[in-house]
Amino acid sequence: MDNWNTRTKLVHAGTRRSQYGELSEAIYLTQGFVYPSAEAAQARFDELGDDEFIYARYGNPTVAMFEDRIAALEEAEAAFATASGMAAVNGALFALLEAGDHIVAAKALFGSCLFIVENLLPKYGVEVTLVDGSDLSAWEAAMQPNTKVCFFETLSNPTLEAVDIIGVAAIAHKVGAKVVVDNVFATPIFQRALSLGADVVIYSATKHIDGQGRCLGGVVLGDVDFIRGPLEMYLKHTGGALSPFNAWIMLKGLETMDLRVRAQAASALTIAKALQGHNKLAKIIYPGLEGHPQHALVASQMEAGGTVISLVVNGGKDAAFRMLDALKIALISNNLGDAKSIVTHPATTTHSRLSSEQLADLGIGEGLVRFSVGLEDAGDLLADITQALNHA
Repeated sequence: MDNWNTRTKLVHAGTRRSQYGELSEAIYLTQGFVYPSAEAAQARFDELGDDEFIYARYGNPTVAMFEDRIAALEEAEAAFATASGMAAVNGALFALLEAGDHIVAAKALFGSCLFIVENLLPKYGVEVTLVDGSDLSAWEAAMQPNTKVCFFETLSNPTLEAVDIIGVAAIAHKVGAKVVVDNVFATPIFQRALSLGADVVIYSATKHIDGQGRCLGGVVLGDVDFIRGPLEMYLKHTGGALSPFNAWIMLKGLETMDLRVRAQAASALTIAKALQGHNKLAKIIYPGLEGHPQHALVASQMEAGGTVISLVVNGGKDAAFRMLDALKIALISNNLGDAKSIVTHPATTTHSRLSSEQLADLGIGEGLVRFSVGLEDAGDLLADITQALNHA
């Protein structure tokens, strides 16, 4: 399997077959497992074998297949699947931090991630410093003897700001801190954060991994000592387990993810290029455009610019709302990475809990629209956006 290419891994890695030799992976909808004897039960609780299970909250054959397959894709030693992307973020951070520790995080974070960092971690005695993620000198200045974690989105939501993973990792590792990254916008197809120096990688599997708007899921990847040590201990006792049915959905999603994500990114680049200079737009933000301020960094870390474009519509909220309401193909929702194109107004939805000062600091204005490009024809999407902008 080590010699397989990405698409082969996404179809076959981690597969377990029962005695029936099923072609499609089996869904093991069971909360518990039966032991042939009391002695066998004791032995399993004393030391769990590689392909043995005790309770669905601790592990399940279908979930294990998903974990093994995504770990093979990322070339990670291990993975732990969770009930949602936020369960993955919460689990990773709380498994690494304790009272008296210090975390440095990029201030450009998704609202729920920011809530964990700003509200929950300090409640349990963790000191927090927020920095401009794109400024390596800010990361350097924030380091303390008790810094244990550096946390950031590799591409920020929704302003698509890139963070220098190699640079931050070098700074963090000098003081013994772990680098934890949310790699959702970059996707595991276009960026392998572990190879760039990250210690822990998190995905909301709800996004590109499922990619078809069906169910929630998350996953944390890293070395086996962390994943099967403090992370597993935290998650199995706090209950953030992925359901077997959702794991099966994610396995099916992985089979086509490479094809889907590449097609979506190609359409995103086509649309972004075509919209440059549009008189209804103050700015187009897309990492794949040469005009993106961090295009060189993105090109050095990512294979493509991703599936999301952010548009800054002239005229603020009213103009942005008129544009959203005029779209005929793209759907107004708050997910991303879906086969269907999805448009979001972050200032009034995903980032609405932030103050006006925070929104301004992050560059999330009232005219900013996040457009997640789906699998529809790129020409149809461009025509739809263009006619909608006429209403703005």
